[in-house]
Amino acid sequence: MLPPAGEGRRWKPKRLRLRLISAAGQLAMTGRRQYLRIARHWPWAHLNTTAFDRLQALPKPG
Repeated sequence: MLPPAGEGRRWKPKRLRLRLISAAGQLAMTGRRQYLRIARHWPWAHLNTTAFDRLQALPKPG
């Protein structure tokens, strides 16, 4: 639905899943908020951060 920008547009679904889901990250909870900390040295970290930013920019349903 929301394809990644740049080089990620050319990837097939299997490669896209591998690159986005296999990110080295840590889920941190503070108070009632959850944060996903993604390792900066990971080659495709920018794809995950831009994908999350684009999802948050969508209008709220209802």
